Amino acid sequence: MTVPTVQSGTTNTGNSTDGTSKTAVDYQSFLRLLVAEMKNQDPTKPMDSTQYVAQLASFSQVEQSVQINSKLNDLLTSQTLSQADALIGRTITSADGTVTGEVASVKLYSDGIIATLKDGSQIVIGPGITVQPTPVEA
Repeated sequence: MTVPTVQSGTTNTGNSTDGTSKTAVDYQSFLRLLVAEMKNQDPTKPMDSTQYVAQLASFSQVEQSVQINSKLNDLLTSQTLSQADALIGRTITSADGTVTGEVASVKLYSDGIIATLKDGSQIVIGPGITVQPTPVEA
């Protein structure tokens, strides 16, 4: 049996990361391929029920993987928020040691955290920064 080529008709709405949209495309492509295969099978020689069950099992695994990835992303976002919250009021020093100050606010981005200090300067939170309790002024 020949299965026709299936084109993905998804559009990027801008509110998902590249990893998420790629997963959604894979999931949608798998579903379209399964439906196309079922539509185009020879009615005089229907698909073997064993193959059909195996494909449904694969579909179920893909769906569960998508759901797990979504929950992991939510968990990582929550962890990042907790880390960002813990920085406010602390004194941090940039990895190169040139910028030091007390964190006034933090801003989360999809690829990391930027801390804004009380003097207005900003530090990207990443490897090499130093975080210390802010000294209490007498």
